[in-house]
Amino acid sequence: MDINAAEIARGERFQFGQNWSQFLTAIDEERIKEAEKSLRDMLEVDSLAGKRFLDIGSGSGLFSLAARRLGAQVHSFDFDPKSVFCTRELKKTYFQNDESWKIEEASVLDQNFMKSLGQFDVVYSWGVLHHTGQMWSAIENAQERVAPGGKFFIALYNDTGSQSARWYWIKKTYNGLPGVLRTPFAILVTIPGELKLICSSVLTLNPRRYTDSWTNYSRNRGMTKWRDIVDWVGGYPYEVSKPDDVFDFCRTRGFKLTKLKCGNVGLGCNEFVFEKN
Repeated sequence: MDINAAEIARGERFQFGQNWSQFLTAIDEERIKEAEKSLRDMLEVDSLAGKRFLDIGSGSGLFSLAARRLGAQVHSFDFDPKSVFCTRELKKTYFQNDESWKIEEASVLDQNFMKSLGQFDVVYSWGVLHHTGQMWSAIENAQERVAPGGKFFIALYNDTGSQSARWYWIKKTYNGLPGVLRTPFAILVTIPGELKLICSSVLTLNPRRYTDSWTNYSRNRGMTKWRDIVDWVGGYPYEVSKPDDVFDFCRTRGFKLTKLKCGNVGLGCNEFVFEKN
């Protein structure tokens, strides 16, 4: 049994790859274009042609695919074998036998592996490093792969104090439950938020606000709403950070902040793009 499977069996890790594999068939041209737009907007580029792009924790492979379509030479890796499978399936569909896209199973916490990769013009890790169980070490290992003048694009869960602590308990509890109880538990803990949205929709005489939250769910990150709910409730290990702490951590290691999204994210992810001096 590999390390990932052993941690899942002990209730110490969510099956991120399993969640992504159920989403894989939903990836279409619209979702890919949204992913491309996200990269262009945050990295402030029109193209990644001639750039080396490292995707740490590739998940479904959607953003690796987007980077490759934007012209980058892509290196993807993930700790979860099923996520690696998903990324390989996307490559097989869109860039079969392409030597400019390499995919591996590995951990960002493996310093020897990370050093073996060399350096990249863009190091990308969206919503991943806070699930390693050693977030700050993961950030440092990822940073070291950025070439001088290169960009470091990460997204990390926002620290909201007691609310974050509550969700830490929920996520840990979810993973400790027998499989048959996990879906009911996920439904139970999301009911308050859903009821709040329903009431808001009724009071504003706009019932479509709620129905659209399911039928017209945002495609920016590539999940359906239910898959996002399962990913959120089950996402463990779970660590959080304040924007100032991330900024200070990166600044002292020779990075300057070039783009930031941290307004009204609540428990969600703050997005950072740093440039290496």
